[in-house]
Amino acid sequence: MIDTILFDLDGTIIDTNELIITSFMHVLEKHSLKPLTREQIIPKMGATLEQQLQHFSGMGDITALMATYRGYNDEHHDAMVRLFPGVEEVVKQLHAKGIRLGVVTTKNKPGTIRVLEMFDLQKYMGAVVTLNDVDHPKPHAEPVLKAVEKIGSEPSRTLMVGDSPMDILSAKAAGVQSAGVAWSLKGEDVLTEYKPDYMLQDIRDLYMLLEQE
Repeated sequence: MIDTILFDLDGTIIDTNELIITSFMHVLEKHSLKPLTREQIIPKMGATLEQQLQHFSGMGDITALMATYRGYNDEHHDAMVRLFPGVEEVVKQLHAKGIRLGVVTTKNKPGTIRVLEMFDLQKYMGAVVTLNDVDHPKPHAEPVLKAVEKIGSEPSRTLMVGDSPMDILSAKAAGVQSAGVAWSLKGEDVLTEYKPDYMLQDIRDLYMLLEQE
């Protein structure tokens, strides 16, 4: 029986997709690096910002790139970020039903808290595990297991929901069930290759999934 649901943040419950893509494009342009298309950027989304910038730039020291990314991202954040359809309703309903909720993300802590507070979601989350809270980010098991422990649940009763292979791999490594989301920019077919336990076409599918348990 599932009594705990952990959500990835970007691309899963919070639509930051366009903000992230345009932030990377801005960094590459400002630092006179080889431009990339959306199609080249999307497959790497879900990794840490540092990993993505190193991959896109081919540089070892990305301190200046990180600063540019964060500056642009902060400036445009509130205008470009929104909840995916149904998220507010589902989070409220699940919380009301006694389902324990948490967030597990490769985003940094300040950015995570900012967006959760922006949409008044933090009060529903029993655990928020960010990049700053772990030694080994997703796809390692540590972030998921840390959230499970903080909430006071068990892996066998936990579902991890995410839009990236990183989420599915982290869930499998931690021994929790996994659900991919069909609205992932990576595409449902890509996520299916990693064999999640479930595939959500709509976040409201969580209601049916819980009833089946």
